[in-house]
Amino acid sequence: MSLREIIEAVESREKRLTVFDPPSREVVRQLREYFESQTVQIEVGTTDSSLSGYAVLSDSDADGEVLAAVDLGHLGDPTNDQDTSPFAPIIEHLDDTTFTSYDLRQMMAASREVEDRAWRKGEGTLHTGFQRVGAIEQQSDVYADLSGKNLDIHAYSAPSPEVPEIDGVTLHQEDTREIAESWFVVFDGAGDPLDACALLAEERGDTDERLFYGFWTYDPAIVDDILAHLDRRYTITV
Repeated sequence: MSLREIIEAVESREKRLTVFDPPSREVVRQLREYFESQTVQIEVGTTDSSLSGYAVLSDSDADGEVLAAVDLGHLGDPTNDQDTSPFAPIIEHLDDTTFTSYDLRQMMAASREVEDRAWRKGEGTLHTGFQRVGAIEQQSDVYADLSGKNLDIHAYSAPSPEVPEIDGVTLHQEDTREIAESWFVVFDGAGDPLDACALLAEERGDTDERLFYGFWTYDPAIVDDILAHLDRRYTITV
């Protein structure tokens, strides 16, 4: 699968959050606001005596398997532990978290999560798609530090006459549309599926706005799909 096809496959796994008998419109507004950047379809369901006052997360396919539920009465409760989100039971089931319209600041923050995990692990393979050589130059200090670990680091960008040299980083200049349009940071977990994670997004719309659509995931199967494509297309030579 191409990088775009992987994004589309994750998108198709959209979740549905059904709000049964909400105590107020404000609660529904809070839910829409909290999940507005993620592909979670929010609906208000018909009253069910067993689920009244609950928000229920399910798969949006025909089976509609129930994955989690939260008691709406706990939203905004000042007695709750403020360090724990009331949506925690739902978030646990959003490992493949899709987003729309992420700007550069949000993309950088998401990238740091994957890079930090690779740094803490200190070994394994890290692939990063920068789109443009200039972005590699801007992040050269970060990747010079990462290269001090026992990491196999691959960086990708569209072709450019001038390419920075970063010790310990293999640079790939690839004249393909997906490399020019995709931002990704993928860590294989150094053989531990629990540490595998990835950010993959595609730049869409007006190039002046620099907005991205994609996902981040801790699902090792999806991480493997991304790595398999990058290896097959760009890094394995025959």
